[in-house]
Amino acid sequence: MDITKLRNIGISAHIDSGKTTLSERILYYTGKIHTIHEVRGKDGVGATMDSMELEKERGITIASAATSVTWKGYDINLIDTPGHVDFTIEVENALRVLDGAILVLCSVGGVQSQTITVDRQLKRYDVPNLVFINKMDRSGADPVRVTGQVREKLGRNAVMMQLPIGSGDDFQGIIDLVKMVAVYYEGPNGDILVEKDIPADLYDYAVEKREQMLDQASMFSEELMEAFLEGNETEEMINKAVRIGTISRQLVPVFLGTAYKNKGVQKLLDAVLEYLPAPDDVTNYAYDVAAGDKEVPLTHSREDELVAMAFKLDNQVYGQLTYLRIYQGTLRKGTDITNIASGKRVKVGRLIRMHSDSMEDIQEGLAGDIIAMFGVECSLGDTFNSGDRVLSLKSMFVPEPIISLAINCKDNKSLNNMGKALNRFSKEDPTFKYEIDEESSQTIISGMGELHLDVYIERMRREYKVDLETGQPEVAYRESIGSEARFNYTHKKQSGGRGQFAKIAGAIRPVEGDSIFLDKITGGVIPSTYIPSVEKGFKASLLKGELTGFPVVGIEFELNDGSYHQVDSSQLAFEVASKAAFREVYKKANPYIMEPIMKIEVETPSEFRGNVMGSINQRRGIVLDTEVDDQFSRIIAEIPLSEIFGYATILRSLTQGKSEFSLEFSSYKRVPKQMEEKMLEDIRKRNAEKGK
Repeated sequence: MDITKLRNIGISAHIDSGKTTLSERILYYTGKIHTIHEVRGKDGVGATMDSMELEKERGITIASAATSVTWKGYDINLIDTPGHVDFTIEVENALRVLDGAILVLCSVGGVQSQTITVDRQLKRYDVPNLVFINKMDRSGADPVRVTGQVREKLGRNAVMMQLPIGSGDDFQGIIDLVKMVAVYYEGPNGDILVEKDIPADLYDYAVEKREQMLDQASMFSEELMEAFLEGNETEEMINKAVRIGTISRQLVPVFLGTAYKNKGVQKLLDAVLEYLPAPDDVTNYAYDVAAGDKEVPLTHSREDELVAMAFKLDNQVYGQLTYLRIYQGTLRKGTDITNIASGKRVKVGRLIRMHSDSMEDIQEGLAGDIIAMFGVECSLGDTFNSGDRVLSLKSMFVPEPIISLAINCKDNKSLNNMGKALNRFSKEDPTFKYEIDEESSQTIISGMGELHLDVYIERMRREYKVDLETGQPEVAYRESIGSEARFNYTHKKQSGGRGQFAKIAGAIRPVEGDSIFLDKITGGVIPSTYIPSVEKGFKASLLKGELTGFPVVGIEFELNDGSYHQVDSSQLAFEVASKAAFREVYKKANPYIMEPIMKIEVETPSEFRGNVMGSINQRRGIVLDTEVDDQFSRIIAEIPLSEIFGYATILRSLTQGKSEFSLEFSSYKRVPKQMEEKMLEDIRKRNAEKGK
């Protein structure tokens, strides 16, 4: 396999933009499947890339799915990712290991809330991308407006490479601005591409748009700039310049079509080959652990030592299936490799090339490729090496859970199965966590939203036959402080023999962002060996606030004075002193409760706009922006997570089932005083009842 003829790409977008439908058409046109199936499984089959029963039933992508296809002599590893914000870790994992991406936008909806989240992820991992404006067959389709939104809302240099011929029910094909031809899709599934002259009424507009495209592309090629000025540019020059701009993330080519109506997909595949990078076009880095985590570039050579990352885990009947991106070297069946995280040497058993949920056995995987292996226990984000050097790859970003739920088993058999399910799910998905509440002995599961937890509960029932019941969702509150407070605390204990002594002084104060420990000790009044113990005590104190028991955030702890005893002082004494001092001073610093605030985006027929805005205001929401056209309105607001439970049902009833909404975490904000007092009163009552 020639590495220059390999593409590792993902398909990402806001929910319901048509990612999985586009993936299905790509599989069909590349000959991977021979029959097209639809996302919601009306034909009883469902989309190929949605292999989980829950995905077929709900018509959404829950887990990312990988496949490999061939198009015009190139190998393409393709990952279809979820659009729902609750499953954002699946997108995060995929983008971490991909070289390029297709960002799918709806021709009517345009840039939506989850589009912005996905774009942020693309920027985090420097992933070049194309834009595909889908659903051109929808009434109100406007690709020029959507391209403008990509520029304004995402800050990207979006350039239209195609123009539509008609729109809505009248969408017939596209104008290719590079070749300057009209392309029509004929045959029952759009298999036959027919190139014709551009319609006369669109020709002048096409010339104007082509000049705009060439003006942008020529910024990346002096050769094209000179040829453009002289009027003798070639297709090869244009493609070369657009490729340079795309790979450097300074240009985003925009393509059009309707995956559902089988138009525009083949030209998009051509663009993937032409403009998105091969693995050796991208420089990837690892950390040399022995050299103090020095950053070193990887070579893409198949002869060098192996460097590979586990980016997705899946439990199968035969054991754990680990999806790997190979950055350097060759992974062969039967060889020994080292898991850098655990330090264990493991033997490679079965190697697989994936196609959704079906598999093809292979003997080796080469640098640049995405494959899977069976039988090797590891965690998400682990790096594998084959050589003596310890090279570790940077792990992926993992957001903290924002919602919790208590679950209880109805019998002992279910309890055992639930344990297996929880271990598996938390290993596969780091945004899904669980713990046993010491006081109530309940199992508490935490995740990114109602849908996220709902899916895992349903999977426990179906896949593990767990008979369980659930409690009310619980919001992950936080605590912080409103003012500075100083402390001067002495920990002294004498009980015969060696005692304990530690004295610390300083202050705590509110700070934006993460909590900070400041060591301002001078003159050795506290020996440096004891300072880490003070920091350890402070960090332990942040785990459980005094008001509610939720974690404490946004605190700066300054240690600036103290004293010690030659005999009685110890690391333990200073850790205990730190915890006690924090507990004492925290009450003086005006502590308060914070709640997670969600950004909600509602799309509704304009006739229901007033009802929707009223429902948001009733839930302590603040409307930030509204976009209104003749038919649809988009309302963007902030709303407390505690007010959003069950909102889907309410919204359906308010809008006759014609609206949809998406949520993503925005920030933590202070709970209103009246609500805080009620929460604290409820906590006092619960504690009093426990004490009886």
